Amino acid sequence: MALAQFVMPRSALAGVHAVAARSGRAFARHTHDQFGIGVMRQGAQVSHSGRGQVQAGPGQIITVNPGEIHDGAPIGGERAWQMLYLDPAVVADAADSLPLHGGFEFEHPVMDAPALAADVLALYALATSQAAPLACDALLLGILARAGVAAALAPEAGAPAAIRSAVELIDDAPAAPLSLADLARACGLSRFQVLRAFSRATGMTPHAYQLQRRLLLARGLLRQGTALADAAAAAGFADQSHMTRLFSRAYGISPGRYAQALAG
Repeated sequence: MALAQFVMPRSALAGVHAVAARSGRAFARHTHDQFGIGVMRQGAQVSHSGRGQVQAGPGQIITVNPGEIHDGAPIGGERAWQMLYLDPAVVADAADSLPLHGGFEFEHPVMDAPALAADVLALYALATSQAAPLACDALLLGILARAGVAAALAPEAGAPAAIRSAVELIDDAPAAPLSLADLARACGLSRFQVLRAFSRATGMTPHAYQLQRRLLLARGLLRQGTALADAAAAAGFADQSHMTRLFSRAYGISPGRYAQALAG
């Protein structure tokens, strides 16, 4: 693969998306609306995650939970990885048969577990070779059983009640042209208090959080086949080019290429 190339082969599993990437770029903090589990194939990276600052090297497993704020920067040059992104409904369905209570989440952002990594790569290979769903399902269930734990409270759930109101206001309408004054009224706090407490509770300013929610909304619309310009407008971006800049910066792939890959 060439530098900064992202490949999204078609997956045999509904609700599971495969990504193979090689990149020397650093990614700004962003979130996904899916669970992600994969393996670093070459090189290494350092990243901030909702579960701490971590480094990952060749052969190690990397994970992300939905809504978890994270970034990533290469160590000593480009790195390559393969990821499987799982829709929450897929994980919830699988987790119903696991001995977990209170939902599911990946416990560690980085794991040094060679046998588990081999299974993740095997599942990637099976899913992208259009293998029988039964074989993929069994392997996925085993991976989740070893890599997950019962979900803890989400970061915003542990935030002060007033700030939860601001988070929910953005979550409920990511495209809405909200102001800091709108958030302050929802919280019953001053604008400065909201700004400081929101950043402390979520790791992002209100505007940065709103942009991430808009990107997630745009990704969902693109997965549904919505045209790029329509997705940009529906997600609250000024125009398609604005969405493209932020989308590419966060995910390493343009929304156009993302939509093309989904279309097969």
